[in-house]
Amino acid sequence: MRDNTTKHTLENARATGEVVINVVTYPIVQQASLASVEYAQGVNEFVKAGFTQLESEIVKPYRVKESPVQFECKVKDIIELGQQGGAGNLIVCEVVLMHIDDSILDEKGVIDPRKIDLVARMGGDWYTRAADGLFEVAKPITTMGIGVDSIPEAIRLSTILTGNNLGQLGNVEKLPTNDEVENYKQHAILELYDDYKNKPEELKLHLHQIAKHLLDDNKVEEAWKVLMCSL
Repeated sequence: MRDNTTKHTLENARATGEVVINVVTYPIVQQASLASVEYAQGVNEFVKAGFTQLESEIVKPYRVKESPVQFECKVKDIIELGQQGGAGNLIVCEVVLMHIDDSILDEKGVIDPRKIDLVARMGGDWYTRAADGLFEVAKPITTMGIGVDSIPEAIRLSTILTGNNLGQLGNVEKLPTNDEVENYKQHAILELYDDYKNKPEELKLHLHQIAKHLLDDNKVEEAWKVLMCSL
């Protein structure tokens, strides 16, 4: 999207009821910033920023060819957020057509966050680059997680596991079965029981440490099996 909503962009949105939102990626962030300058009426910001104009298919405003994702939109509302400096305006849009460059898709046809390399605007002159700090959080959208409250108390009150770890554990739909836990124990960690034969508390602590490492690697199912072995 635009680095800033310039006065001309706002005027055009009001006049035509249409806009194009072009996502800003790291390779074009300097140009996008340059396009936010309040040039005089009639100055082509595409030319000033070195961008290439692409005709849209439904709306009148042009798209930015260099942006890998472009949204053709109809303006639904423009909300003024204040009169003071920096207050800005909120433009509410309906996306009527989206364009996605195949080069940013993964093998499943989904946008790869590393390939798209988006940037986000912070305060002042500062931005942040998404690709430098990517991490995944599994969303319980189509599933119903058991919740932290359903985690056995001996695990929930662990001195090793963090709140984030408990959140991961609570995001599963069900606990591993006794057979799955026993099978894991026999094939993966049986030697630990010999090493800590007469030290149950130390064994529990060590198992929780193993589980934490697994959770930090996002191996939630295996972590659950380790933790169930500690009960």
